[in-house]
Amino acid sequence: VQLQASGGGLVQAGDSLRLSCAASGRTFSDYSMGWFRQAPGKEREFVASVNWSVSTTRYADSVRGRFTISRDNTKNTVYLQMNSLKPEDTAVYYCAAGRRLIYSSTISPNSYNYWGQGTQVTVSS
Repeated sequence: VQLQASGGGLVQAGDSLRLSCAASGRTFSDYSMGWFRQAPGKEREFVASVNWSVSTTRYADSVRGRFTISRDNTKNTVYLQMNSLKPEDTAVYYCAAGRRLIYSSTISPNSYNYWGQGTQVTVSS
């Protein structure tokens, strides 16, 4: 699976951004999709996931209520709608794919086999 993330940028606190991740190469609907982020000097952290079967979603506490993950299997694309952005959301955002992950494993980056190149999100105060 090849993943191409896009949509990052420089915004002000309170603004919105929508990230996209286009997938190619395998049956997209068989893959759980996740978004992770990594700020300078910090470890990569889970942001959100959407599962492969019934599109169950999961969010980190820090983004729940502000971010929405969704997928469009007809376009082989997963989205991350980010509202009410905060400076602490500044990071490189990565999308990831893991085949038929169970719900409990979607929070761990080690569960995912394929990663996009990352897109920078910078939120100024």
